[in-house]
Amino acid sequence: MQVQPLADLLAGLGVPAAGSIASAVVFVVVFVLVYILGKAIVLPIVDRSLKSRDLDTHARRPLKKVVSIGIVFVAISVAFGMAEYGNFLQSLATIAAAATLAIGFAMQDVISNFVAGVFIYTDKPFRIGDWIEWDGNSGVVEDISLRVTRVRTFDNELLTVPNSNLTDGVIKNPVAKEQLRLKFVFGIDYDDDIDEATEIILDEARAHPEIMDDPEPSVRLVELGDSSVGLQSRIWIKNPSRSDFVKTRAEYVKSVKQRFDAEDINMPYPNRTIGGGLEMTGLDGVVEPADD
Repeated sequence: MQVQPLADLLAGLGVPAAGSIASAVVFVVVFVLVYILGKAIVLPIVDRSLKSRDLDTHARRPLKKVVSIGIVFVAISVAFGMAEYGNFLQSLATIAAAATLAIGFAMQDVISNFVAGVFIYTDKPFRIGDWIEWDGNSGVVEDISLRVTRVRTFDNELLTVPNSNLTDGVIKNPVAKEQLRLKFVFGIDYDDDIDEATEIILDEARAHPEIMDDPEPSVRLVELGDSSVGLQSRIWIKNPSRSDFVKTRAEYVKSVKQRFDAEDINMPYPNRTIGGGLEMTGLDGVVEPADD
């Protein structure tokens, strides 16, 4: 499609500003055609190529978004030339030079999040589907883009987190490895047998199907509190997730509590006794009421 024949046709129909309208029509039509062809042909080829290299979703999504941006850029460039607006790159450079300062101030947060997204993509501190914790928040990663990361909390709330928030601080990824260690402190009475309580804690850990034998469970005396002796149990679970972690710990603690009850081992709670008296002075000068 060329501009001049279309402009002559519009001029013959008496349309005012035929040249400008013809250029705009050519620009829109060419842009739409190039964009549709690019999405229909280029993106499927890129997607198949990425899958053939065994890249996971975490890696494919940002790359596909970059390709989509590239398709839009090519479509604008081709349409710009076909509409006879001149050289798109030269025009873009002129506009960019004039607007660099304003855009720089306006987009510094966007650029910061974009760079952070690149770091997340390259460093891979977490992946889609991972359970992460940061700044008092926690949830499962649902999507990672070049600007934000979307996290589904365990209350089913969707958090849209700027990527810079996840690269500037500490991120805890409990499921980054294949094994997760859980710790829980059981408090027993000072009069109870520490060795017997330790053996019960280990027995219940070995009996639970989700708790690993290697590394084996262990128990350490970690504190002598005001009302109890603290025995810390350390157990390992395999291929952890948030639901597995909560379920396994709850079942394990419940089974130990039931064994303690059966073996008459107490799990005391703190208590306080308030004592003392009231002393009154300076009563010598008090006048007693007269008898009637």
